[in-house]
Amino acid sequence: MADGDTVKTSGGSSGLERLIEIGLALSAERNHDRLTEMILLEAMDITNADGGTLYLRTDDDALKFVIMRTNSLKIAMGGTTGVPIPFPPVRMYNAETGKPNYNNVSAAAALNKKAINIPDAYQAEGYDFSGTKKFDEGTGYRSKSFLCIPLLNYSDEVIGVLQLLNAKDADGEVIAFTTEVQRTIGALASQAAVAIDNQKLIEAQKALMDSLIKVMAHAIDAKSPYTGGHCQRVPELTKMLASKASDSKEGIFADFELDDQQWYELHVAAWLHDIGKVTTPEFVVDKATKLQTIYDRVHEVRMRFEVLRRDAEIKMLKAIAKGKNARIERKKFRDKCQELKEQWAFIADSNIGGEFMSQDKQDRVHAISKQKWYRYFDRQLGLSWTEAKLLEKAPPPEEGWEHLLADLPEHSEAEYDLGEITNMCIQRGTLNDDERRKINDHIVLTIEMLNEMPFPKHLKRVPEFAGGHHEKMDGTGYPNQLKGEDMSWPAKMMAIADIFEALTAADRPYKKAKTLSESVKILWFMKKDKHVDADLFNLFLASGAYKEYAEQFLRPEQIDEVDVSKYLDQPQQAAE
Repeated sequence: MADGDTVKTSGGSSGLERLIEIGLALSAERNHDRLTEMILLEAMDITNADGGTLYLRTDDDALKFVIMRTNSLKIAMGGTTGVPIPFPPVRMYNAETGKPNYNNVSAAAALNKKAINIPDAYQAEGYDFSGTKKFDEGTGYRSKSFLCIPLLNYSDEVIGVLQLLNAKDADGEVIAFTTEVQRTIGALASQAAVAIDNQKLIEAQKALMDSLIKVMAHAIDAKSPYTGGHCQRVPELTKMLASKASDSKEGIFADFELDDQQWYELHVAAWLHDIGKVTTPEFVVDKATKLQTIYDRVHEVRMRFEVLRRDAEIKMLKAIAKGKNARIERKKFRDKCQELKEQWAFIADSNIGGEFMSQDKQDRVHAISKQKWYRYFDRQLGLSWTEAKLLEKAPPPEEGWEHLLADLPEHSEAEYDLGEITNMCIQRGTLNDDERRKINDHIVLTIEMLNEMPFPKHLKRVPEFAGGHHEKMDGTGYPNQLKGEDMSWPAKMMAIADIFEALTAADRPYKKAKTLSESVKILWFMKKDKHVDADLFNLFLASGAYKEYAEQFLRPEQIDEVDVSKYLDQPQQAAE
């Protein structure tokens, strides 16, 4: 190729046309390895070079090898090959003296921000090609012509170096890189620098977004010492289930597939699925017993039982002092003590909560609460401003008899119903109706908060994915009472992940962690009741995802045997 010749592509188009084509391709490429590979291969193709290297500048001013090619030696490293490049980065400055490294041709091109065109490395002065010559000795290769082009971004900063080796003419003879070729590759280098810089910017923005997402998730988990891993475990299980669906080659998931952007969309949604909990009070999230608010009010109730016991003892002693039969009075006292002890044990056990509280137990709470104790001191003293405000409508604080358990007038004025009897008679769990509504509101707030975020087009479904994990297939879930046909697969996956994580979690204050078999059985019942998707449930078990999750996140004592066939075949009597 003579100096001044027009560069042609293999298809016969001009260099300008080719550059336009390459520029469009570079701007469209989102994969880093494919992008760097495209830059080098296109440059080699335009120049008919036998080899080349693409370096990228590191934060510590070194040029890192990211892709290498030498066609005649069949060397292909870096890029999409997966073959690591064994050479250390080229230092732009001496590590000991800090002086610029002008001896290395690629470093010199970066330092000077100018192209370096060397017709023959063996005759070049001012550059150290000892490494190149050693390579040639070992391989029988002859490194001759070099073209080093710095990659400059919008800010005129060097972000890398494109180095080409051994240009060839039509007969395959090694020639020098022409001036015209240098200009063309310079234009390509400018396009490459823009593409790489844009990709780095996108990756930096993505990394920042990921960090912010995880910070928010960690902040939610950090509010409660008991649910600290929930926002981290749910994404893992969701992605695990999505991966199993993607791997499925038959059945309903045969065509299910997520591209890179959709995977990221699912990733973001899973990490942000509980972002609304940032507004939920800790004393609601962490409520471990029925009487717990900021602290567990059961201690107050216990002290009232202590008062009744002492009152009984005083009554006995007064009766004996008046001449009544001491043996009979002591027996009455012992009987009363035993009765109070049994009542307290029942109240304390009821406070813990459970799956269901029967009506007879609720009736017993009401019966016990009717007992009275005498209060001597003003209960309106020493209160916070909030509590004092609630007592403004209360009658004057006179001493007198009070019920052992009570729903006081001020409780109805509170943001949440804190009445002792009302709370003690909660049928399921530890949350009263007001507190449960507050907990459930987190998903409404999650959807609202996510809808307000300016997600790009490829992340527009994040609110839908994240906001559907409390919906049920039969339409009885919340907040929108969606049915299965109204929900996307990712939303359904997240629903199963959220439930299974909650069942198996060992860090919840209000329940004991369930075993793997117990959790699968409960999930099976939820599938049978059309609360979770049946196909996803079957995939969850058949693919072994349930076991993979257990091995990663469950305690060893929780992991027991599960007869998957019982649940996949759906024989109710066998599972029950």
